[in-house]
Amino acid sequence: MTGVTPLHPSPLLAVDGVSLEYRTPGRVVRATHRVSFDVHAADRFVLLGASGCGKSTLLKAVAGFIAPVEGEIRLDGEVVQGPGPDRIVVFQEFDQLPPWKTVRQNVMFPLRATRKLGRKEAAERADHFLDKVGLSAFADAYPHQLSGGMKQRVAIARALAMQPRVLLMDEPFAALDALTRRKMQEELLALWEGDEADGGRFTLLFVTHSIEEALVVGSRIGLLSPHPGRVRAEINSHQFDLHSAGSPEFQAAAQRIHGLLFEAPQQSAAEPASAGAPARRYA
Repeated sequence: MTGVTPLHPSPLLAVDGVSLEYRTPGRVVRATHRVSFDVHAADRFVLLGASGCGKSTLLKAVAGFIAPVEGEIRLDGEVVQGPGPDRIVVFQEFDQLPPWKTVRQNVMFPLRATRKLGRKEAAERADHFLDKVGLSAFADAYPHQLSGGMKQRVAIARALAMQPRVLLMDEPFAALDALTRRKMQEELLALWEGDEADGGRFTLLFVTHSIEEALVVGSRIGLLSPHPGRVRAEINSHQFDLHSAGSPEFQAAAQRIHGLLFEAPQQSAAEPASAGAPARRYA
């Protein structure tokens, strides 16, 4: 019926039965096996799992850097065929900023390289997003003059300035000290809340190996089993925020997630049929 909003709108991003592999000398290693999940517009979806479960490889596949050997990734219903400005990645490394460019020039660079904006418009947008991350006073500084946390804020400003359909973040705060990491989590959530004024909140796909960070940053969490990565469960976590960390409910949720991540499999590894089974979902 025309004009009726569907009860279950189509996801912005769909990862459908995706298996990923990479080659080492003498063998092929499967990083993920038939992983499926959906990310809707304005979601904060977190991929959580231990090192080696394929979560970063999945993020690179969503970005278009790696092609699945099985399954497909769709953005707005269109199969992802390669990298594009609709998916921007913020990595963990601090050296992702060209050191010869100022902070403003770093934020402007992708806008100019993709010919999205002219020089004047790019500079104005760069200044706008630098203001949003609290770095207006450092627009003319160079990366070597910034702390690790400030460099990550520049990388986030650069990504948001491109106004991507999905912002991809690969353990962006893992190398920061605990206090700076918490501050960056606060700023990321504040940016997501504040983005409503700019026409709508951005959609976030965030990778971490920290249970606490997943609960704080995510509104939904996909739990990946150890290598090769399979979706073990999906959890709603929208009720938690940075102020929840000490509560009994938060600690109970963290313990439950730990148990789900590291519980013994229900079948032997020789039974691949269960790999494509639907993930358990928890409120």
